[in-house]
Amino acid sequence: MNPNVGVLIAGAGPAGVSAAVWCARLGLAHLLVERGSEIGGQLESIHNPVVDYPGVWASDGRELKRRFLEHLQRSNCTVWLESEVVAVDPAARAATVAVRRNGQIERKTVTYEAFILATGARPRKLGVPGEEQMYARGETFSTVRDREQFSGKRVAVVGGGDRAFEGALLLAESGAEVFLIHRSDRFRARRELLEPAVRHPSVRLMTCCRVVSVLGSDRTEAVEICDASGTTRRLDVDAVLVRIGTEAESSLFKPFISVLPDGRIPVGEAGCTELPDHYAVGDVAVAPVYSSIAAAVAQGMMAVKHFATRRGHPV
Repeated sequence: MNPNVGVLIAGAGPAGVSAAVWCARLGLAHLLVERGSEIGGQLESIHNPVVDYPGVWASDGRELKRRFLEHLQRSNCTVWLESEVVAVDPAARAATVAVRRNGQIERKTVTYEAFILATGARPRKLGVPGEEQMYARGETFSTVRDREQFSGKRVAVVGGGDRAFEGALLLAESGAEVFLIHRSDRFRARRELLEPAVRHPSVRLMTCCRVVSVLGSDRTEAVEICDASGTTRRLDVDAVLVRIGTEAESSLFKPFISVLPDGRIPVGEAGCTELPDHYAVGDVAVAPVYSSIAAAVAQGMMAVKHFATRRGHPV
């Protein structure tokens, strides 16, 4: 039997979890759908202390994720894991959810009164030959968690923002030779990250350069870079860390509304989109400079309260 819910929430990161908790608190029938095997979204990839959520000082994202899971359970929220909203029909207020069970995929139609998109953002890729093969080999690294393994090795860090400079500095301090590659000679990184990295003897800045391919079959061996003159050359490295920002996971709404160049969904009050009773919250709608766990949690709450108020439900 296909379910009917008051509020369908896609994505169980901080914004989606908050929306589900508030649905439970207000007595709204709801369903939180998460394509992964666990809730938390990008929390799993945070390996440093979480300090932007007032009242909770978590040692890393996993600790905060455990607390969020406990909150969902204590609130008796309805959650489907290993399930993904693959299509939505705003006019019919219906979504197709692919549910994975025992290696099989079953498609269910879920009807709803309100839809909250909380699918977040994913790391932006270079889109060059060899990159997908690098990821398929499992060569994705955290500079906090993995920096010691690069001692004495050569690492290319691509990007010009905070994550790129912070990562470059952590790697250099752990004994790596770092090549910080950026397409411009201007950087978005904060001064307190930029200046120590620039001064570090093991960090070499390569400005006005682009990575045009990643080389290596069994492991990364080098990158090809192209400079401002159009000259291409090989740079031998043991790893490549791509830190060029994120792009919003907004594909579900793209057929129905206009999105910003980075994929984010324009929203108004309380995460409202152009589609009535369809909301976008968290990193799928917020500019990266304003992204935070605390903000995402607040946005999930606001979307639920906005919908409840519109329907005359006491909040």
